[in-house]
Amino acid sequence: MKLNFLFILISLLTLNAQENFEPSIEFPYGQPNPEAPEQIKDFEPMIGLCNCKSINRNPDGTWKDAIEMTWEFKYILNGMAVQDQTIKSDGGHSGSIRQFIADSSRWYVHWYSSKSPSTVLPVWEGNKEDDKIILYRKQKAPNGLDGFYRLTFYDMSRSGFKWIGEWVNPDETIQYPTWKIECVKTKD
Repeated sequence: MKLNFLFILISLLTLNAQENFEPSIEFPYGQPNPEAPEQIKDFEPMIGLCNCKSINRNPDGTWKDAIEMTWEFKYILNGMAVQDQTIKSDGGHSGSIRQFIADSSRWYVHWYSSKSPSTVLPVWEGNKEDDKIILYRKQKAPNGLDGFYRLTFYDMSRSGFKWIGEWVNPDETIQYPTWKIECVKTKD
């Protein structure tokens, strides 16, 4: 009987240790795992919940009206990755799983959306450079030019952040913004 109790106790302690950095009542957005690469803290200013305004371009190049949205970031996989989710007033929702892979020294961001479900998730990759997080995914321009869709987080602080999505050519001499988001933190 004592052996069974001891086994159960050890199992519970081990299970609890495996989840120390997951979202909890005390830490609703999780915590960075100290065994994760130090880059896990790149997204630290965004961890929590923000109220945001999202603006996209119309096909004619003008900007649409802003859409209200929330954007929530949290640590997942026991503090070894970051997940985010948007909830938009137009009924569209999206999210990402963000993992830093030490072997390549890069962030890999797997994106998904309720408006464009996919059997294979698109992936952006990149790094924090100075005070910005910059991610790229190959994408041709509508006229067929080679290039990338570049995502940039900037003006990041505990009070909010900005984000821009833009098409760029390979040497980044051409930059065409297509999507902008501004966020104000409401919960840490």
